[in-house]
Amino acid sequence: MTDLIRTGRLFRVAGFNPSHRQLFLRSEATLVDGTSTHIEVHIGHVTLMLLQPYYRNGLHIRRARPEEFAMVAERHGLESADAAYTWMLDPDGDSFVVGGNPSWREAEYALMGGRESLYDGPWPPDFPADSGNVH
Repeated sequence: MTDLIRTGRLFRVAGFNPSHRQLFLRSEATLVDGTSTHIEVHIGHVTLMLLQPYYRNGLHIRRARPEEFAMVAERHGLESADAAYTWMLDPDGDSFVVGGNPSWREAEYALMGGRESLYDGPWPPDFPADSGNVH
């Protein structure tokens, strides 16, 4: 299992496209948290989500543990098959998304030029960038 752990950063909900059921979370480079990279997370095929608008202490995206899924399933009427698609977003388990495997992209903000999103335009870009998926 590959988690996405980015602590000590401010993340925000950057957008949700209901017609394509896509969620985007973003962390910009800021002097406040001493970061120089831009990180974006994409989750597609979203069927249910409980989000905070901001994650002030970063994200830890991972598959829900059995006891967490049992609680979410009971509260929201999920089927047992949804366990494979339930992702916790923070270490405390207060936020979750039921959807496809999350993917992420990260690059030095200074290299992005006028590009606002790492999910717009060609990938890979013509500057160094990292990416991955949560499994």
